[in-house]
Amino acid sequence: MSSDATTGADHTSPSPTAPENLAEASRQLLERSFNDGTFELADQLIAADAVNHDPAELTELRALRGPEVLKRTVGLYRTAFPDVRMTVDDVIAAGDKVVLRWHSEGTHRGELAGLAPTGAHGSVTGISIDQWRDGKVVETWTEWDNLGLARQLGAAPPEGSFGEKLGMGVQRVMARWMRKKNQA
Repeated sequence: MSSDATTGADHTSPSPTAPENLAEASRQLLERSFNDGTFELADQLIAADAVNHDPAELTELRALRGPEVLKRTVGLYRTAFPDVRMTVDDVIAAGDKVVLRWHSEGTHRGELAGLAPTGAHGSVTGISIDQWRDGKVVETWTEWDNLGLARQLGAAPPEGSFGEKLGMGVQRVMARWMRKKNQA
């Protein structure tokens, strides 16, 4: 598989038939989907009943399975961040799992989960783990800095700000109320 060492661009489709190709297939699947908005690899490489685990996933996506989860997720972020760029920084493959450490950035120009466009440039880091079986991704786990993105978009108060301190005070009141409720 040919790859441009400077940009990481690769213009061939991976064939994840051998374990050594799984890492490259996972990388290309993530980068091509987000950066190009193309889904031929998703259709080829994600099992129809594949499950996605992302604690930040929107409720309407949780019931979806297979390539449709990635397609809808990418669509949401490409609408909100039309210039989105996803870059895989590290890839670790072990057995049937591939770990991707990545970062993404873009300008918030469209609505995202009810958040009005801010024009702010946002960047996040994350980790995804793909589990492969018979040449297809069957399960994915993703963790990313959604609090950091929320802060960049004005949906959460900046660290150390009065808003954060006020929010922490409200949380302490709620915690006391919940403890009393749970002791009853």
